[in-house]
Amino acid sequence: MRVTLRVLSGPHIGRTFTFDQHDTFLIGRAETAHLCLPEDRFFSRHHCLLEIAPPRVFLRDLGSTNGTFVNGQRVHEAYLSSGDKIQGGQTVLAVEVTVDQPAPAYNQGYGRQDLQPTQPAIVMVECLNCGRREQAEASSPDERLTFLCEDCRNELRRKPQPIPGYEMIKILGRGGMGSVMLAREEKTGRAVAVKTLLPEVAVSDQAIKRFMREIDVAAALQHPHIVSFIDRGTYNGTIYLVTEFVAGMDAAKLADARGGRLPFQEVIQIVTQGLNALAFAHNKGYIHRDIKDQNILIQGQWPGYNAKLTDFGLAKSFTQTGMSGVTMAGDVAGTFAYMPPEQIRDFANVRPGSDIYAMGMTAYSLLTGAIALDISPHANVAETVKAIFDKPIVPIQRRAPEVPPQIAQAVERALAKDPAHRWATAEEMRQALLQSI
Repeated sequence: MRVTLRVLSGPHIGRTFTFDQHDTFLIGRAETAHLCLPEDRFFSRHHCLLEIAPPRVFLRDLGSTNGTFVNGQRVHEAYLSSGDKIQGGQTVLAVEVTVDQPAPAYNQGYGRQDLQPTQPAIVMVECLNCGRREQAEASSPDERLTFLCEDCRNELRRKPQPIPGYEMIKILGRGGMGSVMLAREEKTGRAVAVKTLLPEVAVSDQAIKRFMREIDVAAALQHPHIVSFIDRGTYNGTIYLVTEFVAGMDAAKLADARGGRLPFQEVIQIVTQGLNALAFAHNKGYIHRDIKDQNILIQGQWPGYNAKLTDFGLAKSFTQTGMSGVTMAGDVAGTFAYMPPEQIRDFANVRPGSDIYAMGMTAYSLLTGAIALDISPHANVAETVKAIFDKPIVPIQRRAPEVPPQIAQAVERALAKDPAHRWATAEEMRQALLQSI
């Protein structure tokens, strides 16, 4: 399936933008907007943002002065359907959701198969857990879809089901994608971590297979500061990943247990180990895409910490195979606070510099007990995204004056909005931090 945005009126009339995988689309007067309208004073610099996960489209107004309209009604956020029209000033865009189907045989050229765009098929899907039936969009009427209803997802997040071959001991944590449990592998008796992933929408067998292939590729990363991958599979609609168990806690919980922040010496040790892992992965062509305090697991006691990055590439695989649906709809501003501007603008083409920015955000949080953005602790997604694009960061020493200036400068350089002004590599940032203490 694919989503097409077609400009019906305004200075860009006739232009089309087509998406066949999860991506974002920014409209506004800023030069970096995908639909840039510099002469139209109706638009704010960063006016509205669309998140597209075919066939789903979600629009969020970014606190624009004059508003965003869908089918003539002003909206702050909205799910969009095929045929909906987005308007601002003189610019109108139409949303089209289509799927390519083979043309009838009599209409095909000799020796080739012509494809014609058609509307997605509306099919009935059945929850694999409780049997509830709901409608879903599919590429064809006979496409096989895996589906868990919202009530069952919430229940399985609260109380995960057992996975064959593993004895579940206790829940270690819950997140947007599912839960993490401490378990014992029945064959070997060793302790492992089992992460269950709950697709937010009905997903095709092809999407699940693609997700598994991508996980297998990421599993090849073997490094002392990356959590090792052991197994993966599906069971009753739940996708599960098995990794080594890291005895300890994540960096966010470690900081919380110490009053919300850590001494700069401890932060440097944790962050430089994480950067060591990133340098290794980046050199092999891998990008994490979801660096944050919660995804750094800490073994041992200071000064013998051993930090390990977890969930390498998981966020990308979960979203780009369509399992997350749209993420901006959940209003979880914390998810976006660690993302650099280019990752929000261009979700599909993230580069190593985005991981460096996110590691800078993580270091800032551990040093100060706050995020670097100048926003309220209760800011919503729109306010958070606008701050990422437009607002300067709050200097570290304003919030934690005990942090040496050299460390503050090294971390703040990673948080430059322009990737060209950040550290060129994770190793370069690591060396700068080591030399600053």
